[in-house]
Amino acid sequence: MKRVFKYIILFLIAAVLIGTFVFLFKKSRPQEVKYQELTATRTDIARTTVITGKIVPRNEVNIKPQINGIIAEIFKEAGQTVEKGEVIARLTVIPDMNSLSAAQSRVRLSDINLKQVETNYDRDKALYDKKLISAEEFEKAQQSLSQAREERAAAQEALEVIRDGVSSSNATTSSTLIRSTISGLILDIPVKVGNSVIQANTLNDGTTVATVANMKDLIFEGQIDETEVGTLYESMPLKISIGALRDFICEASLEYISPKAVESNGSNQFSVKAAVVVDDSYTIRSGYSANAEIELEKLNNVLSIPESALEFVNEKTYVYVKQADNKYKNTLVETGISDGVNIEIKSGISEGDIVRGPKIIEDTHEESDENTTA
Repeated sequence: MKRVFKYIILFLIAAVLIGTFVFLFKKSRPQEVKYQELTATRTDIARTTVITGKIVPRNEVNIKPQINGIIAEIFKEAGQTVEKGEVIARLTVIPDMNSLSAAQSRVRLSDINLKQVETNYDRDKALYDKKLISAEEFEKAQQSLSQAREERAAAQEALEVIRDGVSSSNATTSSTLIRSTISGLILDIPVKVGNSVIQANTLNDGTTVATVANMKDLIFEGQIDETEVGTLYESMPLKISIGALRDFICEASLEYISPKAVESNGSNQFSVKAAVVVDDSYTIRSGYSANAEIELEKLNNVLSIPESALEFVNEKTYVYVKQADNKYKNTLVETGISDGVNIEIKSGISEGDIVRGPKIIEDTHEESDENTTA
C-alpha cells in the first residue's frame, strides 16, 4: 500500500514539472506580431479647431449717479427688465461743502444786486413819470431789473440742485433719481440701501449702481492661436456649444478678428467675436462658458487613411503597404490636411491599397486563466 502511495506522489510531481516546462517553453517562444490592416479610401476631410470663450451681451452698460449721495431706495432687482429712462434707485444728496458755500455766496450777492437794481428802478420810474428822463433810459432800468431777477432765480436754483439734488422748477429731471440709459435686463445691482455713491469724474470712474444689458443681442468672445488665425475671415460660420446647457448648439457668424496679438501662456493669441443667433426658447445668461467650432478647411472625395498608419523618419512620412506575397513594403507618401483621425494622402499609394496599422495587442489575461485552469 505504501508503495502505491509513493508512486502516486511521484506521478503528481512529474506532472507538475512537465506542465511547468511546457508553460515556460510556450512563453519563451517568440510571439507572432500581428497588425491591423487599413484600406486607403476616398472620403471628405475637414480640418476644424475649437475656440474656448464665453457668451456676453454686445452692449453692457454700467449705470452711474450724476451726483454724490447715499442710496435711499432701490426700485429694481437683478434679473428684472427695465426700459430706457426708468428709475432704478433714488439718492439722498451729500452736498460738496465747497460747492454749497459758493452757491450760497452767489445767492447772497444776487440778493444785494437785486435790491440795488430795484432801488435804481424805483428812482428812474419816478423820474420817468415826471418826464424828467427819456423813455430809452427808463427801458434800460427795466432791463437791468429783469436781468437781476433772473440772476437771483438762477442762483437759487443752483443752490437747490447742489443742496437737494433737484430744483423746484425742474423736479421731473431730478439728479437724485438714477435712471437706466438703455432698455434691457438688469444683470447686477452691486449697491444696497445706505451705501455711499459718487459720480464719475476725472479721478475715478464713479460708483456703479446697476449693470444693464440687451440680452437679445449676444456675441461670443474667444481667442485663437496665431497659427490658425490666417484662415479666418469675417462672416465665417461657427457652431457654438454651451457647457451649462446640455445638447445646446447654435449658429454664429464671425464679425471681428483682432489686428493685434496678445501673449498668453507663451503663445500669441488673437481675440475674435461672433454674433450669436439663439432661439427664444433658451435662457442664455451673461458669462456662460462656451466653445466655438470653426471649420478651417475642407476637402471632398480625397484619398485618405487613418493617421495611425503613418510612420515618420527624418522628417519624411512612410506607410507599410501590403504586397501580393502578404509582406509589407515601406512606402514614402505625401500627406495633406487631417481631421485628427483620417489624413489626406496626396501621393505614394492608390485607392484600395491595404496599409499596416497599429499592432494588435492580444488579451494575454484569458490565456493565463486557461493555463491556470489546466
